[in-house]
Amino acid sequence: MIRAAVDIGTNSVRLLILDADGSDLERRYVVTGLGRGVDASGAFRPEAVEHTLEVLADYRDAIERHDVDAIRAVATSATRDVTDGEGFLDAAEGVLGVRPEVIAGEEEALLSYLGSARGELGGGPILAIDVGGGSTEFVYGSTAPESANSIDMGSVRLTDRALPHHPASDEQVEAARDEADRLFAAIEPPGPIATAIGVGGTFTTLATLSRGLPFRASTQGVLLSREEVELLIDRLAALTIEGTAALEGIDPARAPVILGGAIVVERAMDAIGVDEVVVSEHDLLDGIGLSI
Repeated sequence: MIRAAVDIGTNSVRLLILDADGSDLERRYVVTGLGRGVDASGAFRPEAVEHTLEVLADYRDAIERHDVDAIRAVATSATRDVTDGEGFLDAAEGVLGVRPEVIAGEEEALLSYLGSARGELGGGPILAIDVGGGSTEFVYGSTAPESANSIDMGSVRLTDRALPHHPASDEQVEAARDEADRLFAAIEPPGPIATAIGVGGTFTTLATLSRGLPFRASTQGVLLSREEVELLIDRLAALTIEGTAALEGIDPARAPVILGGAIVVERAMDAIGVDEVVVSEHDLLDGIGLSI
């Protein structure tokens, strides 16, 4: 059975098509910024909805080319938060052919763990951190998930709340750190952590920036230390959005929120008490595909 997974996130919209043997046939993503501004307004911006629907129509063409047997589409944090979510879901169903499921944070966390385990990056107990645009998931387990938490703090949400200017002042960066710490204070790992895995576009982007890798270079298995993340925060805080977009290794569309994402990563690592994470390119999207 050929399966297609679609992840409609706060910052990006992604597609994974899996062959009958479980291997990747196609993997794509586009940053649409669907959830930017939602934290304050409670509504999607019309231009972001239009862009997202255009991407979903393109994904539908890819799904038809591969003669997919089953599709699962999910929508996450931003769609959970908006007041106009049903109208967006109606429109998304119209172009994609299936209605996206709005999943709770806990299910998002479990699917992220399932996807990250596909990468086989280390022994358990594992704690997977999935930094999205609107939320961050923490999932702990050895051979299967044992606990899962979803916190409404991600790269887009933190940017909207605390990082209005680029370059960002020291005071803004510290305020952003304080806001992330406030929300992550509830996180307490239920046991020892043998391997911390970082999943999602924020982690892969930080890995390319830290290692000087080109955009879309593989970052599977890259070790990212807290010290490296802190240095990247200092570097990114000093740049304009245009300056950030010009860096080698970053998708320019991610430039407005990568500083916020780096701060979320730093504070998430502190919350679980680890000094390094191993980066995985397998995440929620893989979990969606494997759940079909």
